[in-house]
Amino acid sequence: MTTAEIRRLNRATLDRQLLLHRSSVSTMDAVARLVGLQAQAANAPYLGLWSRLTGFAPDDLTGLLEDRSVVRSSTLRGTQHIVAGADYPWLRPLVAPTLARGRQAAFGRVTKGVDLAELATVGESLLAGRTLTRPQLRDLLAPRWPDAEPDALAWSVQCLVPVVHPPPNGTWRRGGTTPFALATEWLGRPLEEPDPARLVRRYLAGYGPATVRDMRMWSGVTGLGEVVAAMPDLVRFDGERYDLPNMAYPDPDTPAPVRLLPEFDNLIVAYADRTRLMPDEYRKRICVGSMIAPTVLVDGTVRGSWQLRRSRDRATDRATDRATDRATLSVELFERLPAADHAEVEAEALRLLEFAAPEVERELVWT
Repeated sequence: MTTAEIRRLNRATLDRQLLLHRSSVSTMDAVARLVGLQAQAANAPYLGLWSRLTGFAPDDLTGLLEDRSVVRSSTLRGTQHIVAGADYPWLRPLVAPTLARGRQAAFGRVTKGVDLAELATVGESLLAGRTLTRPQLRDLLAPRWPDAEPDALAWSVQCLVPVVHPPPNGTWRRGGTTPFALATEWLGRPLEEPDPARLVRRYLAGYGPATVRDMRMWSGVTGLGEVVAAMPDLVRFDGERYDLPNMAYPDPDTPAPVRLLPEFDNLIVAYADRTRLMPDEYRKRICVGSMIAPTVLVDGTVRGSWQLRRSRDRATDRATDRATDRATLSVELFERLPAADHAEVEAEALRLLEFAAPEVERELVWT
């Protein structure tokens, strides 16, 4: 792509991702717009929404998890996401083959000889009407398959049976043992027939324009080339990418504010070709193995990374032996920035610190 094409694509992407300016849409509407918020790290969906919405507070998302408007489950790419409760019934059947492939790759050898259909049936019956943690489910499954790796049995049920992970697990600053509940019981609705064209349209609305390879990278769903070929209303963007008809494209010169996005953010993991977001040399620093580091966006592209750590410092006053909680945000820039851009990064980093750790001492460090 030419520089002009990259910039045009970048601004279209940022606009779809609510990153050209903080949006006033509701948290519920933002989750639906993004289809799914990567939620392997409990705080990441909260930080991603804070970067996109005006006045966002942690309780805005936690409340949606508690009232079941959104759920946390393994969906896109077979990884943990927060998705709208209304989307889960059609999305989960689409990613079922992805989850099955991931299960086989991770646990096929240590569950050899286990009838997977029987395992799914038993797992579903054990979960009926109640919530179990993964260790509890493991211990109930192990006696039936004594030759299989016990933990692999519980993980396999997570891949084979539509389950959600109820709060408070996975909410703001809450980890712990993962609980399982049957998705159909938790949501009070059945699963729906797979509709891959629906997935394509939702992806393009939130992430487009994009290639079929991009769609596959984001979703983990195969066979989308045939799906796209059967959607004659889609249009081409700069020749090789698809988009929905009648979409607005921002002026390529539209200013893009500095944003600090969390690890595994939707924006970074949604494309096979990430040229619209960063050069290859930066991609190698951000995408290491299966990890996607938190990113600093300047003028809409990755220019650095950051880390937020909390610690407890012992006070020097031994008479009181006080301990002080501290939050440290470390920023690493990959290139020298103009003074105005550097100041904007600093201002946004301080705002993030205040959001993420309002009750403790805070420190910004440049590395």
